[in-house]
Amino acid sequence: MNIWDWEYVWEALPYLYRGAVVTVQATFIGFAIALVLGLIFALIRQSPNRLVRGVMAEIIEFIRSTPLLLQIFFVYFVGPQFGIVIPAWIAGVGMLGIHYAAYCSECYRAGIENVDGGQWEACTALNLSTPRAWRVIILPQAIPPIVPSLGNYFIGMFKDTPILAAIAILEMLQRAKNFGAENYRYIEAITTAGALYLFFSLVASAIVQGVSLWLNRRYHLQ
Repeated sequence: MNIWDWEYVWEALPYLYRGAVVTVQATFIGFAIALVLGLIFALIRQSPNRLVRGVMAEIIEFIRSTPLLLQIFFVYFVGPQFGIVIPAWIAGVGMLGIHYAAYCSECYRAGIENVDGGQWEACTALNLSTPRAWRVIILPQAIPPIVPSLGNYFIGMFKDTPILAAIAILEMLQRAKNFGAENYRYIEAITTAGALYLFFSLVASAIVQGVSLWLNRRYHLQ
């Protein structure tokens, strides 16, 4: 028997394409949730109220310290026992976003704390409101330096999407496994899926680098 057969590769590609669409959609939607929610977490961590800061810190630590798969299982399988029924897609992608939001929030926090304290004094001197100071002064300086770190989490989320197969979401790797099981030819499907993951990861890395350079030039941080 041939170790490698190109005919199985061409036959597997339509299956992998459908899985790739699910993988890319889950990654982009999940990461959009992570970026927005992570920023909200980070801003809450900057609250002048010590109790609020402490509670938010504990929530973030809890999310970071428990496995993503466990979190997805809890929402999808345990939730219905309390009358909370969430569709697999929403449960899976939502928990991807929430899980990575905890990590992104730490990136945001590092960027915010790296902004020179004199910037806040300048905002006060200019009589800028707190929301405006955050929007036009602090965040434009805090975010560009942390884009590479955020990009690493984006790529990490992309590679974590196979976890969604645990709740019957047929992403790319699960499609490859199913094809292998149906045709008794795993090597072509799994190898091709791996090549596609590598390709998408390299493209994502290039995009992140491009965005980072653009932001640094835009805000004159280089």
